[in-house]
Amino acid sequence: MRLFFALWPDDAVRAELARWSRELHALCGGRPTLPENLHVTIAFLGGVADARVAEVERAANEVAPKAVSLVLDQPGYWKHNRIAWAGATVVPPALEALVVELRDALTRSQISFDAKGFASHVTLLRDAREPKGMPALDPVCWRVDGFALVQSVTLPRGSRYEIRRAWKGRA
Repeated sequence: MRLFFALWPDDAVRAELARWSRELHALCGGRPTLPENLHVTIAFLGGVADARVAEVERAANEVAPKAVSLVLDQPGYWKHNRIAWAGATVVPPALEALVVELRDALTRSQISFDAKGFASHVTLLRDAREPKGMPALDPVCWRVDGFALVQSVTLPRGSRYEIRRAWKGRA
Protein backbone atom coordinates (compact mmCIF):
# COMPACT_ATOMS: atom_id res chain seq x y z
CA MET A 1 0.00 0.00 0.00
CA ARG A 2 1.14 3.58 -0.67
CA LEU A 3 1.62 5.49 2.58
CA PHE A 4 2.76 8.91 3.69
CA PHE A 5 2.77 11.01 6.84
CA ALA A 6 0.99 14.34 6.60
CA LEU A 7 -0.33 17.36 8.40
CA TRP A 8 -4.09 17.08 7.92
CA PRO A 9 -6.14 20.32 7.97
CA ASP A 10 -9.46 20.75 9.72
CA ASP A 11 -12.57 21.71 7.74
CA ALA A 12 -12.09 25.48 8.19
CA VAL A 13 -8.50 25.39 6.87
CA ARG A 14 -9.56 23.05 4.08
CA ALA A 15 -12.28 25.52 3.01
CA GLU A 16 -9.77 28.40 2.89
CA LEU A 17 -7.32 26.31 0.86
CA ALA A 18 -10.11 25.33 -1.54
CA ARG A 19 -10.82 29.07 -2.01
CA TRP A 20 -7.12 29.66 -2.81
CA SER A 21 -7.29 26.75 -5.25
CA ARG A 22 -10.26 28.29 -7.08
CA GLU A 23 -8.51 31.67 -7.34
CA LEU A 24 -5.30 30.10 -8.67
CA HIS A 25 -7.26 27.86 -11.03
CA ALA A 26 -8.74 30.97 -12.67
CA LEU A 27 -5.15 32.06 -13.49
CA CYS A 28 -3.40 28.74 -14.15
CA GLY A 29 -6.02 26.20 -15.16
CA GLY A 30 -4.88 22.70 -14.35
CA ARG A 31 -6.36 19.94 -12.23
CA PRO A 32 -7.44 21.01 -8.72
CA THR A 33 -6.62 18.75 -5.80
CA LEU A 34 -9.86 17.44 -4.32
CA PRO A 35 -10.59 19.47 -1.17
CA GLU A 36 -10.71 16.30 0.95
CA ASN A 37 -7.17 15.40 -0.21
CA LEU A 38 -5.48 18.72 0.74
CA HIS A 39 -2.54 18.20 3.14
CA VAL A 40 1.15 18.88 3.81
CA THR A 41 3.34 15.80 3.31
CA ILE A 42 6.02 15.46 5.99
CA ALA A 43 7.37 12.02 5.01
CA PHE A 44 6.50 10.06 1.86
CA LEU A 45 6.99 6.30 2.32
CA GLY A 46 5.62 5.03 -1.00
CA GLY A 47 4.87 1.31 -1.24
CA VAL A 48 4.84 -0.43 2.16
CA ALA A 49 4.10 -4.13 2.68
CA ASP A 50 1.07 -4.81 4.88
CA ALA A 51 3.34 -6.70 7.29
CA ARG A 52 5.42 -3.55 7.94
CA VAL A 53 2.56 -1.13 8.72
CA ALA A 54 2.75 -1.95 12.45
CA GLU A 55 6.48 -1.07 12.39
CA VAL A 56 5.67 2.25 10.70
CA GLU A 57 3.11 3.02 13.41
CA ARG A 58 5.55 2.05 16.19
CA ALA A 59 8.14 4.44 14.75
CA ALA A 60 5.56 7.25 14.73
CA ASN A 61 4.68 6.45 18.35
CA GLU A 62 8.20 7.70 19.27
CA VAL A 63 7.28 11.21 18.09
CA ALA A 64 5.77 13.73 20.49
CA PRO A 65 4.12 16.42 18.34
CA LYS A 66 3.54 19.87 19.83
CA ALA A 67 0.72 22.13 18.69
CA VAL A 68 2.02 24.88 16.43
CA SER A 69 0.57 27.68 14.32
CA LEU A 70 1.35 27.47 10.62
CA VAL A 71 0.47 30.45 8.45
CA LEU A 72 0.08 29.65 4.75
CA ASP A 73 0.67 33.04 3.17
CA GLN A 74 2.56 32.40 -0.04
CA PRO A 75 1.08 31.05 -3.26
CA GLY A 76 3.67 29.58 -5.59
CA TYR A 77 4.30 27.68 -8.79
CA TRP A 78 6.88 25.02 -9.61
CA LYS A 79 7.62 25.06 -13.33
CA HIS A 80 9.43 21.68 -13.39
CA ASN A 81 6.31 19.73 -12.35
CA ARG A 82 3.60 22.32 -13.17
CA ILE A 83 2.24 22.51 -9.63
CA ALA A 84 0.57 25.54 -8.04
CA TRP A 85 0.79 25.47 -4.26
CA ALA A 86 0.13 27.25 -0.98
CA GLY A 87 3.13 27.63 1.30
CA ALA A 88 4.44 29.31 4.41
CA THR A 89 6.92 32.18 4.27
CA VAL A 90 8.07 31.13 7.75
CA VAL A 91 8.07 27.49 8.88
CA PRO A 92 7.83 27.37 12.69
CA PRO A 93 10.86 25.72 14.34
CA ALA A 94 8.53 23.29 16.17
CA LEU A 95 7.20 22.07 12.81
CA GLU A 96 10.72 21.62 11.43
CA ALA A 97 11.57 19.69 14.63
CA LEU A 98 8.52 17.43 14.17
CA VAL A 99 9.62 16.54 10.64
CA VAL A 100 13.18 15.78 11.81
CA GLU A 101 11.93 13.74 14.78
CA LEU A 102 9.59 11.65 12.60
CA ARG A 103 12.19 11.07 9.91
CA ASP A 104 14.80 10.10 12.53
CA ALA A 105 12.34 7.59 14.06
CA LEU A 106 11.69 6.09 10.62
CA THR A 107 15.43 5.85 9.95
CA ARG A 108 16.06 4.11 13.30
CA SER A 109 13.31 1.62 12.43
CA GLN A 110 14.83 1.05 8.97
CA ILE A 111 11.68 2.28 7.25
CA SER A 112 12.41 3.79 3.84
CA PHE A 113 11.06 7.21 2.88
CA ASP A 114 11.76 9.92 0.33
CA ALA A 115 14.56 11.87 2.03
CA LYS A 116 14.37 15.03 -0.10
CA GLY A 117 14.15 18.23 1.92
CA PHE A 118 10.90 19.21 3.61
CA ALA A 119 8.94 21.87 1.71
CA SER A 120 6.01 23.13 3.77
CA HIS A 121 3.38 23.36 1.03
CA VAL A 122 -0.08 22.19 0.01
CA THR A 123 -0.45 21.12 -3.63
CA LEU A 124 -3.49 22.98 -4.98
CA LEU A 125 -3.26 22.37 -8.77
CA ARG A 126 -1.47 19.87 -11.00
CA ASP A 127 -0.79 20.31 -14.72
CA ALA A 128 -1.14 24.06 -14.25
CA ARG A 129 0.14 26.79 -16.56
CA GLU A 130 2.68 29.23 -15.17
CA PRO A 131 0.83 32.40 -14.15
CA LYS A 132 2.10 35.83 -15.18
CA GLY A 133 2.04 36.74 -11.50
CA MET A 134 0.73 35.37 -8.24
CA PRO A 135 -2.29 37.02 -6.66
CA ALA A 136 -2.24 38.41 -3.14
CA LEU A 137 -4.29 35.95 -1.13
CA ASP A 138 -5.52 36.21 2.45
CA PRO A 139 -3.27 34.17 4.79
CA VAL A 140 -4.62 30.87 6.04
CA CYS A 141 -3.92 30.36 9.76
CA TRP A 142 -3.71 26.69 10.66
CA ARG A 143 -3.33 25.34 14.20
CA VAL A 144 -1.46 22.11 13.53
CA ASP A 145 -2.06 19.77 16.44
CA GLY A 146 -0.56 16.52 15.20
CA PHE A 147 0.07 14.40 12.14
CA ALA A 148 -1.46 11.42 10.36
CA LEU A 149 -0.43 8.25 8.57
CA VAL A 150 -2.31 8.38 5.27
CA GLN A 151 -2.95 5.71 2.65
CA SER A 152 -3.29 6.67 -1.01
CA VAL A 153 -6.02 4.59 -2.65
CA THR A 154 -5.94 4.67 -6.46
CA LEU A 155 -9.33 4.95 -8.15
CA PRO A 156 -10.26 5.27 -11.85
CA ARG A 157 -10.85 9.03 -11.38
CA GLY A 158 -7.73 9.69 -9.29
CA SER A 159 -6.48 9.03 -5.78
CA ARG A 160 -8.35 9.20 -2.51
CA TYR A 161 -6.42 9.68 0.72
CA GLU A 162 -7.56 7.83 3.83
CA ILE A 163 -6.22 8.48 7.32
CA ARG A 164 -5.08 5.16 8.83
CA ARG A 165 -4.05 6.63 12.17
CA ALA A 166 -3.46 10.07 13.70
CA TRP A 167 -1.15 11.30 16.46
CA LYS A 168 -2.22 14.38 18.41
CA GLY A 169 0.13 16.83 20.05
CA ARG A 170 0.16 18.84 23.19
CA ALA A 171 -0.15 22.61 23.51
